[in-house]
Amino acid sequence: MLALSAIFASSFLVGLSGAMMPGPVLTIAISETYKKGFWAGPLIVAGHAILELTLVVGLALGLSNVLNSYITGSIGVIGGLFLLWMGWSIVRGAIKSKVSLDMRDHGEKPGFGPVVAGITVSLSNPYWTIWWVTVGAGFVIKSLKFKLLGLTSFYAGHIASDLVWYSLISYAVVTGRKFLDDSIYRKILVFCGLFLIGLAFFFIYSGIKFLG
Repeated sequence: MLALSAIFASSFLVGLSGAMMPGPVLTIAISETYKKGFWAGPLIVAGHAILELTLVVGLALGLSNVLNSYITGSIGVIGGLFLLWMGWSIVRGAIKSKVSLDMRDHGEKPGFGPVVAGITVSLSNPYWTIWWVTVGAGFVIKSLKFKLLGLTSFYAGHIASDLVWYSLISYAVVTGRKFLDDSIYRKILVFCGLFLIGLAFFFIYSGIKFLG
């Protein structure tokens, strides 16, 4: 149970770190919320979740068939290096005030609903693909040790982070509240970034052990 809780918690924090960074999904979430109200954010996450569930199942089935120490170790090291870069970028951007939570309408006007938007925007984002090939695959490998319960814990933590963040964004847009100002936002990002850096070293260490 402790291991499953650790998988859920680490998946949640890593997912939250990615969700909080400004990007196309955040842009669509704000735009759709302006047009359709609070539920646009959760519905975008629903589309995102459908896509990622398909991917997690596919990765689990594929990796379980070809898993060996070389593949496990390589994914661990590569995923760790990507996490290290991601964590450092987040911390640096937050400290230098290069990231901002802009609640204004970004003018993005997709011609389809929030659920489809959650799928298409994710697919069109190369950063999303790279994340899943490296970090996501690494998490799937570690989760497979606990079979279905492990995968469920990873997936639930990852999707929960998106749901919490984008629901918060939609609520802020709808109510016009500024309870999440840039100062608080950047402090949370620094914490998440430092967590990613620590997790990156764990991934790299585990990968080197498998390769050795």
